[in-house]
Amino acid sequence: MLKPKDVKDYFLSYPEATQHAMNQVKAVIYKVVPEAEESISYGIPTYKYRGLLAHFGGYDKHIGFYPGAKAIEVFKDEISGYKNAKGSVQFPLDQPMPLDLIERMVRFRLEENTANIKAKKE
Repeated sequence: MLKPKDVKDYFLSYPEATQHAMNQVKAVIYKVVPEAEESISYGIPTYKYRGLLAHFGGYDKHIGFYPGAKAIEVFKDEISGYKNAKGSVQFPLDQPMPLDLIERMVRFRLEENTANIKAKKE
């Protein structure tokens, strides 16, 4: 795949089922942070507000969600049923997206980013 020019272009390069899952993830991010800035970074959709909220990407059999290493550590028990690594978790496309979990991870990142800004001002 050529480098997408924007998130819409990225989504359109995937089958409808993958697009649907990615739209669900995107909707959760905007539900938590309506002011989030959307871009393509590292070749995948990226959302920032007061710092990185998360990246995510479509793959043949899963959505890769990248909220950072600390979020993965905090939610390690809840993501134990999914393939995961230091800063990522894979949500299979043949299962419903765990939207509540994704929402809580994004809220965690928002709180973490806000705390980091406050700490820098002190």
